[in-house]
Amino acid sequence: MVWVVGIGVLVGLLMIASGVGTLRTGWVLPPARRHVARPRLYGLGALLMGVSLLLQGLLCFRVLPGVPSEVRYAGGNALLLGGLFLVALSQLLPRRGAARSTRVRREAEGR
Repeated sequence: MVWVVGIGVLVGLLMIASGVGTLRTGWVLPPARRHVARPRLYGLGALLMGVSLLLQGLLCFRVLPGVPSEVRYAGGNALLLGGLFLVALSQLLPRRGAARSTRVRREAEGR
């Protein structure tokens, strides 16, 4: 059972590194690069999901002081779902300037 939590902590650390890298440089992992329209939202979402996984693992190993299990469960799920929501928004929202460029092009053509 310990190895499952350890893998969750490792994945959390990798997601935190990916989120910080995306927030600082705008670089997105190659498999997601084509789909992400807003890198900052993607980085913030990855950061929230990574923090959620890391905190849940640290609480399981009792590294952090005791927190009631209800708070741990609800807080971890809130962070995880919030991060997932931000990642989804980063892929669903249009690219910045896409709607404006279409409108400007139509006005230039005289439509």
